Parts: sequence; structure tokens; C-alpha cells
Amino acid sequence: MKRLAIIPARSGSKRIPNKNIKLLFGKPIIQYILNTASNSNLFEKIHISTNSNNIKKIVNNIGYEIDFMRPDYLADDYTPLMPVINFVYEKYRELGHEFDEIWLLMACNPLIEKEDLISAAKIFKEIKNNNNPLLAIKEYQTPVNWAMKIEKDNNILRPIFPDELNKRSQDLEKIYHDAGAFEIYTPDILKNLKGNLSDFGYYSYILEKSKSIDIDDLNDWEYLEFLFQKRNKL
Repeated sequence: MKRLAIIPARSGSKRIPNKNIKLLFGKPIIQYILNTASNSNLFEKIHISTNSNNIKKIVNNIGYEIDFMRPDYLADDYTPLMPVINFVYEKYRELGHEFDEIWLLMACNPLIEKEDLISAAKIFKEIKNNNNPLLAIKEYQTPVNWAMKIEKDNNILRPIFPDELNKRSQDLEKIYHDAGAFEIYTPDILKNLKGNLSDFGYYSYILEKSKSIDIDDLNDWEYLEFLFQKRNKL
């Protein structure tokens, strides 16, 4: 089984500058997922997809090579990840490398463990003949059924789902979202994929809530530090 891991790490993060290489307890955050992927022994190639020479230098210094850079036309704020995945896969094909599976691993995931990747690989091996990809997901922290919005004209809170607001959490169906952790594809799936996640069904790999954080601002980063310390007993 030949697997390719693609880790997107472009420059230009606005909310947290240089987020992909920001130090987390003395190491660039991208180093954690790189080491996890390497230690899983799943991947023939681990490719960091970046347009940044600075990121390339840092990745090289921690022991990982980058075979080619991401072109600038795939590195702006509005470029979705699917064209990036396809570019990397096709580039490796041009270089004579074929893969049975293509994985997308997100750079800012220091809480993912090699056991998660190994377990997901086993699940995908059993189901991939159904021609569906796999997506890591996690349960919403708070039931979305209790969501509210603020009316612009009077600042009053209104429930989005009024009939659900008074239900107990244990009586509500569990709802999940993309954990921003990893995805798995085959070459055939990539070839047939026309757009985004909503185009067809993904199989699921459920992560613990504490294993993935969407890091949008410094408050998220501080929460990540807390969880990392707690898990690693620092």
C-alpha cells in the first residue's frame, strides 16, 4: 500500500501570522503532525505543500525534504484545498510516483496521534471499494439545536430552532462537523471529484473532542496550549 501524505502550509495567515510554523513549546507546530505521520509508518511520501521559502527552510532543518514548491496561483486566500491536492498528486505522477491513497493532513494538529492515523487507515482499507473518501470529524461541543442569532434591528436573541431549545442534550441526536484534521482519498476518487465536501458522502472517523482545535485566533491558541500541556503532562 503506497500512501502519499499532503500537508498544506502556505504563507500568508492573517489572523495568526505564520501560524503553520508558530512555536508550540519550542517546536514549530507543523513539526508535530510531521513527526506523527512519520512515526505511523503509513506513508511512502510526506509532502509539505508550501509557497514559502522560509517554511521550506524550517521544514528542512527539522529533517523533512520538500520535492517541489506550491505555485503562487494555488496559494492565495481563496484557493480551496482540492486543487492543491490534485496538483501535488499529478506532480508526483509526472515524477514517476504512483500512490494507492492520498491523505490530506492539516498542519496545525499537534494533538493527533499516530494511532488515529493507523486506525483510520484500517477503516479506509475496508471501505474504499465503495469509492467514498474518509473524513475525520468530531461532535459539536454544544448542540447546534440550541443555536441562537442576534436580530440586527433590536439586538434581541432568537433561537434558530425554537422547538429544540428546551430539549435536554441527551435527548438530541449527535451532530458532527469536519475536525480539520485529515481526509483520505484514492486516485479514482480524486479523478471523479467535481467540487467540495457537499458533492458526495464521506465515511467518518470520529475524533475525540480534545484532539482537534480550529485555531482562528490567539484564544484558540491558548486553549491548544492548555490541552497540549494536559495531555503531555508538561
